[in-house]
Formats: sequence, C-alpha cells, structure tokens
Amino acid sequence: MTDLIIDDALVRWSVPQDERAEALRTRPLLVMMHGYGSFEGDLINLQNFLPKHFVLASPRAPLIAPPPVVDGFAWFQMEDPGNPSPEDGERAVTALLGWLDRVAGTVEGGLSRVSLLGFSQGGAMATHALRTQPERFISVVNCSGFIIDCDMPGDKTLKTTRPPVFWGRDVDDPIITPNAISRTEDWIPGHSTPTIQLYPGVGHSISEQELRDINHFLNRLCPD
Repeated sequence: MTDLIIDDALVRWSVPQDERAEALRTRPLLVMMHGYGSFEGDLINLQNFLPKHFVLASPRAPLIAPPPVVDGFAWFQMEDPGNPSPEDGERAVTALLGWLDRVAGTVEGGLSRVSLLGFSQGGAMATHALRTQPERFISVVNCSGFIIDCDMPGDKTLKTTRPPVFWGRDVDDPIITPNAISRTEDWIPGHSTPTIQLYPGVGHSISEQELRDINHFLNRLCPD
C-alpha cells in the first residue's frame, strides 16, 4: 500500500505566501480538515467567523472520493461511516504530520501553537492526530466527527495532559453511526478537557451558533 501525501500546492491559506513564515512564527496556526467528498476550499470560507489572529490552513485530503461524489476528496474511504480502519487512519494522519513537518521547516523556531479543526472525517483526523502526537497540538475542534476505534500510544499521555477538545454535533446526526458516537462519548472526558455542545436540528453540518462557540473556545485558549 502506497504512502499518502498532502500536496503543498493545494493547501488554502488565510495569509499570503510572502507573509506566511513571519505570521506562523508569531501567531497560532489552525489546521482545518474538510469532510468526506469536500475539498480544501470548503472550511477556509469560515474564516470570517473565526479569530482573526489565527493563521488558517486548509489542506486537501489525499484520496479521491469515488462516485457518486464528483470532484471531492477523502481522508479515508467511507465504506462504513464512523468506522474507518485504524490502518487507514494511520496512513492519513502520517500524511498530515508530514505536511506539518514541511511547514514547520519554513518557520524560524518551528511551529509552537498548533490547533486542529475538522468536520466529520476531518474531525476524526483531528482527534487521531492528537492521539498520535499529543505533545504537538494545543487544542482540537471536532465538528460532527468521532474517534477512530483503536488504542493509540498517545492515549496514555492524554489521560494526564488533558488538552482542550471541543466536540459539537447534532444528537440526531444522520451520518455518523451510533457506535462511533458512543465510542467518542466514552473517550473524550477521560482524555481531554472537554467542551461538548449539542446543536439540535443542524443535522450533519456546522451552524452559526457552533461557529460562535468555536470562536470563543479558540480565543480563550490563544487570546490576541
């Protein structure tokens, strides 16, 4: 099985390239990961709802989503929503961390304050990256996402460090399976300092109220 790679040229940024290294040296970074069948231009459009002092980066997932999806991408294939294989999760997170290594190499002193935000599959990616390298990220925002079903080396560390994790969803989400929700409900309180919010009626999406709550969550952690 071939390794996955995130294409640096397809990452959307909130800061122009000629200003990026200095911005990343002095400002917090928020990596935004889209859901299944979407693309890198999706979540970056939410930047007006998020703290202005964060640098935002939205990479394109490395897999092409199969038909009936058209022009969409995936972090892992969705044969069973909410239950990807641990191997697929590891491949995708390895690609993400490799891209972050390349970004850090362009910044004097590296990246010091990195948060992750993901929707659906992207939310699973955000928590899985945290479980892979818990020391690397200061917080996670998981929107309508879940925890991948496996034990991770970082889980032991997270039981002690308990970084801030925001988890927002609709209790009647029509996409994420009940066992994935139950698994996430069990994991988050024991491995993070959680902020858990329910948004009835939004389905599998992000509401303006959730964006306001995320803004507050991020601003509280990294004030301007």
